[in-house]
Amino acid sequence: MKILRSLCTSLVLALAVFLSSAQAATIHVPDSFLYDAVRGQIVFGTDTIKCGLAPSSYVYNRATHSKRSDVTEITGTGYTAGGQAVTPTVTNDTTNHKLVIGIPQIVWTGSTTITARQLYCYKSTGTASADPLILFADFGADVSSSGGTFTVNAITIEYTHF
Repeated sequence: MKILRSLCTSLVLALAVFLSSAQAATIHVPDSFLYDAVRGQIVFGTDTIKCGLAPSSYVYNRATHSKRSDVTEITGTGYTAGGQAVTPTVTNDTTNHKLVIGIPQIVWTGSTTITARQLYCYKSTGTASADPLILFADFGADVSSSGGTFTVNAITIEYTHF
């Protein structure tokens, strides 16, 4: 456990990429994420990870927003409160000395009518005040769907090892 803690605490956010030809986004990682992950509060592969959408009226605060209850969520036709479950990937790249976390493409299908400015991902415990946040993606402007599909493309976060 000490080795894992040392490795995790020596990670530096090197690159966050939002893979999309239609939308560009700025990726933010809450200050609480690495601390929660090192303490075993977030375990990729066993925990339920979900991603939801936030409106432009929500103002993200990296230092103080650590739980899902800190986030304002959108409402709309075809959108379920709490967002959708996703299956992230985690790869330890020992050749390039980095840890890569991937969030897959997320699609709200059917007659979806929503407008969102941000995506947020979190570990779902079933209680918003206990759900630790993992990341935010700010699209830079509102993105809307009107009676169609709403898609957020894959996100990759890379941490380099010291």
